[in-house]
Amino acid sequence: MSERMRDVAILGSTGSIGTQTLDVVGRYPDRFRVVAIAAGSRVAETIEQARRFSVPLVSCAREEDVATLRAALPAGTRVAFGAAGLLAVATESAADVLVAATDGAVAFDAVFAAVERGTRIAVANKELIVAAGELFVAAAKASGAEIVPVDSEHSALFQCLVGEPAERIASLILTASGGPFWTWDRGAIDRASLGDALRHPTWQMGTKNTVDSASMMNKGLEVIEASRLFGVPAEKIDVLVHRTSVAHGFVVFTDGNVKAQLAPPDMRLPIGYALAYPDRLPDRRSADAFEALGAARDALSADLAFARPDLERFPCLGLAYDALRRGGTVPAALSAANEIAVNAFVEGKIRFGAIPEIVSAALAGTPDEPLTLANVRTADTRARDLARRAVEARLALPAK
Repeated sequence: MSERMRDVAILGSTGSIGTQTLDVVGRYPDRFRVVAIAAGSRVAETIEQARRFSVPLVSCAREEDVATLRAALPAGTRVAFGAAGLLAVATESAADVLVAATDGAVAFDAVFAAVERGTRIAVANKELIVAAGELFVAAAKASGAEIVPVDSEHSALFQCLVGEPAERIASLILTASGGPFWTWDRGAIDRASLGDALRHPTWQMGTKNTVDSASMMNKGLEVIEASRLFGVPAEKIDVLVHRTSVAHGFVVFTDGNVKAQLAPPDMRLPIGYALAYPDRLPDRRSADAFEALGAARDALSADLAFARPDLERFPCLGLAYDALRRGGTVPAALSAANEIAVNAFVEGKIRFGAIPEIVSAALAGTPDEPLTLANVRTADTRARDLARRAVEARLALPAK
């Protein structure tokens, strides 16, 4: 698959990863062709994407948007919606690579169906790997499907591990930017506004991922992801804060050697790697090391400092480690409860500091269960309900 044209389908085409994937595809029209996209409710943007890339299969979230899409797109374009549309994009498109870039659990069935048919999954959906990663990896092994991570940190680890024997991994190190609150005290973090949380120092991401970065829940979810993707237990995965986001991940081997992957904070780089793997996309800038690193070169020469995160100020990271150690469906509950808590914060219903409180309350009500897809769904539903109750309880409290 390294040289020929690859057909690409995207779940979540109008989101941050989806739009950047299309940017990569647009730069390499001789390497990639978009055969299907699934979007949410951004109809105008979906139409523009479908026209630009002459996409033959387009899906949207709502049935009421189907007529608008059909009227705006060329005759012969297939338009679908909802769960059936996600499934069609994932499987009926016969894509070589499926970019799984939706948030939450909405596309789980579609992604699992693509895995079962042996499609390569360029996975950018944290919730999928967190909630059902062991099942996902097992299904991929059974079908021969490749899983190539898109998150910059997991792409870094993946690149460092190519050709390395699993038994020689001593530990994995994920780097974190520390988000906008790295220097804030706990009280200030607790009272932070949505605007504060969205001022990420290095990355451009969607709202949920940016809020998760501010709480460091994103790094907790990534620890669980790394454990699932690479088969490494919690005690062998560490997090170090690296403010310039130049070094994305390290692998420490049993002989004492360390591999690291460094690159500018640009998600198009891991996306391009996932689409082209095992090849790398040609880029004339890469001929010169300093030019390839671009804006990151000053940081490389001046600041490769690292620090351990403070779990007192960022309790979400500790909650994720606890969920990973408990195992089973607990990580699914963590992810689901966090999604409800973040939405409540974005909607102005709770303070920022209540996010870990709500997640903790949901985990306290989550029993230890064996990992099956049915149990994952049950745990997801239960945790969302517990989290909503915790949000409602806070809304019922008298204002201070």
